[in-house]
Amino acid sequence: MDYHNPVLLKETVDGLAVKSDGIYVDVTFGGGGHSREILKRLGENGKLFAFDQDKDALENEIDDPRFTLINENFRFAKRFLRFYGAAQVDGILGDFGVSSHQFDVAERGFSTRFEAKLDMRMNQGDKLSAYHVVNEYAEEDLSRVLLQYGELRSAPKIARTLVSLRKESPIETTEDLKVALKPFLPSNREHKLLAQIYQAIRIEVNQELEVLKEFLQQTEEMLKPGGRLSLISYHSLEDRLVKRYMRNGLFEGEPEKDIFGNFSVPFKKVGGLIVPGKEEIKMNNRARSAKLRVAKKL
Repeated sequence: MDYHNPVLLKETVDGLAVKSDGIYVDVTFGGGGHSREILKRLGENGKLFAFDQDKDALENEIDDPRFTLINENFRFAKRFLRFYGAAQVDGILGDFGVSSHQFDVAERGFSTRFEAKLDMRMNQGDKLSAYHVVNEYAEEDLSRVLLQYGELRSAPKIARTLVSLRKESPIETTEDLKVALKPFLPSNREHKLLAQIYQAIRIEVNQELEVLKEFLQQTEEMLKPGGRLSLISYHSLEDRLVKRYMRNGLFEGEPEKDIFGNFSVPFKKVGGLIVPGKEEIKMNNRARSAKLRVAKKL
C-alpha cells in the first residue's frame, strides 16, 4: 500500500481472534491495511469502527456497510463508540507511531530526509507544532522533552544550544534544525541521534504517551469479557506502557492485594512478544522496531 504498509498484518489480526458477528475497533486506521484484513474475517453481521485524526487518512475510507471511519484522535475512543451504540466491543487493534505516508510527505516535517518547515503534527488542526517546541519552549522544558522522550544524555547541552541560536534567528526548517544540531551529531551516529531528537519532538507535539495512557485506561471498560487487545509499539517508551498495562492494569507500581494476599488484574497476556521476521523487515524497513503484544480481558 502506498499510504502505509501494515506491519505484522496477519499476526496482529490473528491476535484479535475475530468472531464472524463481532464488533471490532482499529484505532490507527492509516491506510486501512489492518481494517481490510479484519473485514475479510467478519461476517455480514460483524461491525468495524476505525479512528484516525489525520484528514489525509480519510481518502482511504473503505466502502463497506459494516465499516465506520471516525476522524478523531483515539484518546476519545470510548466517547465516540458510545455515541455509535458500541459501548463494548470484542477486540481493539492499535498500530502506534507514524504512518509511512506521514514520513514520506516532505511538508509534514516528520522525516530527517527532507527539507521542510518544522511541523510534525499528526492532526493538522492542532496548534502545537515542532516549530513551537523548538523556538518557544523554555530551556528547561526543551531539555525535559529531549531527555524524557529521546533518552538523550546530551539533552541539557542541546537545549542550551537551540535556545542560544534561536535568539539570533528562528529555527524554521528541518535543515535549520540539522545545522543547529551539527555539534552533537558525530558522523558514525548522526542518523541514530537525529532519529532520537525527532522522536522526542514528535512525541511532545502529538502528546503521544499521554494519548496512549488515556486510551489504555479506557480499554478495560470498552472490551467485553474475553475481548482482545492487539497492539504494536515502535519504541521502548510506548512498549513499556503497553506491557505494564497488559500485565497489571497500571503504569507504575503493583496492584493492591486483598487480605488473602491475592490481587486482581484486568487482562491476561496471550502468547509472547511477537516481532517481524527477516523477510518482512527486508520488504518494509520500518517494521524493524515493531513489537506486538496481545492480551485478553478477564
